[in-house]
Amino acid sequence: MTEPVIRPATDADAQGLADLGRQTFIDTFVTGFGIPYPSDDLTVYLDASFSAEAIRTKLKEPGAAWWVAERDGELLAFANTGPNTLPHPDGRPSHAELRRLYVSKAAQGLGLGTKLLKIALDWMEANGDGPLWIGVWSGNEKAQKLYAAYGFEKAGGYQYPVGRWMDDEFILRRG
Repeated sequence: MTEPVIRPATDADAQGLADLGRQTFIDTFVTGFGIPYPSDDLTVYLDASFSAEAIRTKLKEPGAAWWVAERDGELLAFANTGPNTLPHPDGRPSHAELRRLYVSKAAQGLGLGTKLLKIALDWMEANGDGPLWIGVWSGNEKAQKLYAAYGFEKAGGYQYPVGRWMDDEFILRRG
């Protein structure tokens, strides 16, 4: 088996990113954390967030960047950054936000999340003009500890919609 390769995402990755994002969201938040999303709300969210069309549109967003980790043609993980969208009074669109850092269940423990995070943070530092931002689910202590190790601190909170269901999210800031 070859070593995973990290590279910028392309339009050809849209379906793979959609599939990986959908499955990782389910594995992490539904199966892993046991969040009891109503099925209608989960379906609406997954279809809106993780369709190939939605990903293709997001890949073309001005100021956004995407990276994938793949091995032998299979996508294992991805990271996405872009202009800050988090609802914090100090946040500006000219600041950079880590929007997603997803690692498939099969690729957990390979160090891909950390590698992608470092690439994303370097890109964010080079392409934003202020603090770096991350939104993270309030119950995801593992992710919060990882981000804290890279200098992020809790700066607020907000409600993140999954359909009509509202997740309690923390806003993390560095700088």
